[in-house]
Amino acid sequence: MKPVIGVTPDFNAGDRKDMGGREPTYFLRARYIRAIEELGGVPLILPLVAGPAARRRLLDGVDGLLLTGSGPDLPPRLYGERQRYKFPLVSERRADFELDLVSQARARDLPLLGICGGMQTVNVACGGSLFQDIPSQVQHALDHRQQKKAIHVSHPVAVTPKSLLRKIVDRATLMVNSSHHQSVKRVAPSLVASAVAPDGIVEAIESPQHRFLLAIQWHPEFLFERHAAHRRLFEALLRAARRPRA
Repeated sequence: MKPVIGVTPDFNAGDRKDMGGREPTYFLRARYIRAIEELGGVPLILPLVAGPAARRRLLDGVDGLLLTGSGPDLPPRLYGERQRYKFPLVSERRADFELDLVSQARARDLPLLGICGGMQTVNVACGGSLFQDIPSQVQHALDHRQQKKAIHVSHPVAVTPKSLLRKIVDRATLMVNSSHHQSVKRVAPSLVASAVAPDGIVEAIESPQHRFLLAIQWHPEFLFERHAAHRRLFEALLRAARRPRA
């Protein structure tokens, strides 16, 4: 049977003019869904339910998780800092839901792939921190908000030998797209960095203790149709989701 992959949507709590205005609204790029479906999975968009029992029930019904990106930032208080820059913040409902899902997925050893903001959520959920704004906090940083469309790659990342990511993409260097102004600062104690940009920005993290817990800073959903290495990321998630849990 095809594995069911729970996909987290973005959420407007009623304060985003770009997506629904004052009407609370779920929204998600179809590219995430298409990647899962076209590569052999069944995507299931997850509602941001608040109750612990409801969240457990959602996870009972999926074989893996995909944490998607988000325009707004995680509130810095979640990793022990005050907000230093005036960027929009992700809704409390989404932040609480996704942080809890990461914790539950780790406890269940449920395969999880985090993308862009999803990577940042994974790191914070596991006890790490973030650069609130790369251009303001990292000297000589690359432009991580590329001007060209996300279907094009813009900079390389060095992939750590013997890492899960290295096994998946099967190359030491990978060209990626880039659409973020935040990134991992302190890698969570239970995680390791598995890809780094030329300016030192961490581009991927993973858990050596879990069968598949990987998070990346770029957007493979824009690249999977034309680039085999990025397609393998989704294929690896689906393979892990097909395996019986211990």
